[in-house]
Amino acid sequence: MSRLQQRAIFIIGAIALVMSAISLAHASSLGAGTAAFAREDYVTAAVILGPLAEHGVAKAQTHLGFMYANGRGVPQSYVEAAKWYCRAAAQDEATAQYMLGLQYDKGQGVTENRIEAHKWLNLAAAHAPRIEREDWVRIRDAVGSKMTLAQLAEARRRAIEWRPWRNVGGQMRPTNCGQM
Repeated sequence: MSRLQQRAIFIIGAIALVMSAISLAHASSLGAGTAAFAREDYVTAAVILGPLAEHGVAKAQTHLGFMYANGRGVPQSYVEAAKWYCRAAAQDEATAQYMLGLQYDKGQGVTENRIEAHKWLNLAAAHAPRIEREDWVRIRDAVGSKMTLAQLAEARRRAIEWRPWRNVGGQMRPTNCGQM
């Protein structure tokens, strides 16, 4: 093995070790941020979860979206909420998909768009936690009842064709959440 190959293997190993340490730190921080969120200490949750959300951690993005939507620990902003929900929804986070769908239905922070609302609610219902599934399906169907058959077909087509992207090393890619 050449010296160059040995050096490359060493560098790759070092990078893997650093990435593992970062992942463990993120997991620890996510746990602390989620605990603060659960006890309704939203200021602390925002301080802990904000950097994680910036690094692409979907659960942190979902919590931050909720805090912005409701003005808990951060200034109330539907636009900011939609941004964070969109980023988490693009990673296939069901709660974020559900909340983003509700925002599209109501036009909160995004242009009102029932096709996008139904698409996100449909995706969310498909991955809903068992305890939430029935309610999420009911909301999706209520939005669908306000749509034409052509709109429903378009929403279903978009949901079928939609593909999640995965966060790799904190790299944020542009998301396709419809018209923001």
